[in-house]
Amino acid sequence: MKLQELLYDIKPIQIIGDVEKEVTGVNIDSRKIEKGHLFIAMKGTQTDGHAYIAKAIELGATAILLEDMPQQYTEGITYIQVESTEDSVGKVATAFYGNPSHHLILVGVTGTNGKTTIATLLYNMFRRMGHKCGLLSTVCNYIEDKAVPADHTTPDPIELNALLSEMVKAGCEYAFMECSSHAIHQKRIGGLKFAGALFTNLTRDHLDYHKTFENYRNAKKAFFDGLSKDAFAITNADDKNGMIMVQNTKATVKTYSIRTLADFSAKILECHFDGMELEVNGKEVNVQFIGKFNVSNLLAVYGAAVMLGKDPEDVLVALSALHSVNGRLQPFHSPNGYTAIVDYAHTPDALENVLNAIHEVLNGKGHVITVCGAGGNRDKGKRPLMAQEAVKQSDKVIITSDNPRFEEPQDIINDMLAGLDNKQMKKVISIVDRKEGIRTACMLAQKGDVILIAGKGHENYQDIKGVKHHFDDKEVLQEIFDSEKED
Repeated sequence: MKLQELLYDIKPIQIIGDVEKEVTGVNIDSRKIEKGHLFIAMKGTQTDGHAYIAKAIELGATAILLEDMPQQYTEGITYIQVESTEDSVGKVATAFYGNPSHHLILVGVTGTNGKTTIATLLYNMFRRMGHKCGLLSTVCNYIEDKAVPADHTTPDPIELNALLSEMVKAGCEYAFMECSSHAIHQKRIGGLKFAGALFTNLTRDHLDYHKTFENYRNAKKAFFDGLSKDAFAITNADDKNGMIMVQNTKATVKTYSIRTLADFSAKILECHFDGMELEVNGKEVNVQFIGKFNVSNLLAVYGAAVMLGKDPEDVLVALSALHSVNGRLQPFHSPNGYTAIVDYAHTPDALENVLNAIHEVLNGKGHVITVCGAGGNRDKGKRPLMAQEAVKQSDKVIITSDNPRFEEPQDIINDMLAGLDNKQMKKVISIVDRKEGIRTACMLAQKGDVILIAGKGHENYQDIKGVKHHFDDKEVLQEIFDSEKED
């Protein structure tokens, strides 16, 4: 593809060099540059891509997209100066990969909690309905049934467009993706055409990056502000920020709720650990999920499918066949008669939702033991709040290590414990070793009790000092259950 063709949607300040040359690839990582590539010098939060321009040229880059022109130019290299490479990278990437989102029905999901569940359930539902689909999520990316490991909730614009392009080549009709606040703020989804967008909820998270809750909210809102008039926007009317999200959108707005009048509404008729009986828009359906927050998630899925033209009756049939997402309120039944639930809850609100769901089913019969921690090098303000939430709704709490990253696990635990008074501390045991923490919870549990193991969900590693060590809550549980059988 000629360089000129990649520049149609951006407004260069100046261009020095030939724009008729062929470009064989586009990259923001100088280490991945090959002969004939365009290197985009991004000013990131950690490093400045301008420092790697010489390296990119050495590896074969023939064009550079940048903000700051160098003092000396290299012969044969084309320099394109723009006001913001962050604003430009998505547009260049979509052009290079042939605008793949224009050849797919692309639906994005944003919010603090529920993104993975909703995107994954839509992917599974539409595949059950006979469509070829792609998925971009925290757990894993999929091109039909081909798994592509995910390093971020939303990939960088070049990787993202490459994946969408592969989906188009594989014959996918639909693509469902999580859109994180980081990705929206950093313009990673710039240049993409969305057929629809869903908002789940908004609670405290990622304030280490956004600094204020208002900034965090505005990052999410920007996604809806950018939708076209032929798209749809489905928002959660039960969240106080739900209508704020869509107040400036051009898209067709629809609402969902489990508490008030909405376009898509539901109520729980019956609830147990294997699922719920619901009434959705006046029709009864049995689903294999528990918890009010999952009713909200299922309503978002239902609404999106209806807005995408599916018959409501067919959607309910498909909903009844869907299973919970890996590591999201996933139950495991012990030979000793207690239930362990693995969930990704890693914010105070998510922890509250999961514990509420457990109590809805228990209905006062049996005790709740919670095992949880908090991630290192992330928002420290939520640590004491998570401990408070766990203690408030549990009979016993084991505070343990999560992904400490470059912090000391005991320091993170201490931050959590700092939020508790002497009375609350009587409910708490702190055990740094996560495996021992889970094992202790299982030893304490009696028949009819429930253990919540929160924070890591689908993850099969612990991030310690920059190294990902294999660790899977579900595997640890299975080992314990196997030893219980032997006893």
